[in-house]
Amino acid sequence: MRENELTFTGVVVQDENAYASLCLELDVASQGETVAEAKNALVEAAALYLETAIENNLPYLRPVPREDDPRYATPAEIIETFPLRVNIAVHAYA
Repeated sequence: MRENELTFTGVVVQDENAYASLCLELDVASQGETVAEAKNALVEAAALYLETAIENNLPYLRPVPREDDPRYATPAEIIETFPLRVNIAVHAYA
């Protein structure tokens, strides 16, 4: 792990006409027309979510409940599970 980098679990599932992506620890989702687009959109969505949560001093972890986790609920629909790495900058103010 690199400095200021957080790693989460990303999952891509095939939807009817696209690919949906989900970060399991943050309960953040996105989509794309290809697997690569879905993954990139999830990275952006997770980064924006974390930035907002941290700036507002809010808890950022909100794990997906097991019954909604596609690894258990719909494993046949999973296209890919991957490490979702988000680099965040930390700024301190006095």
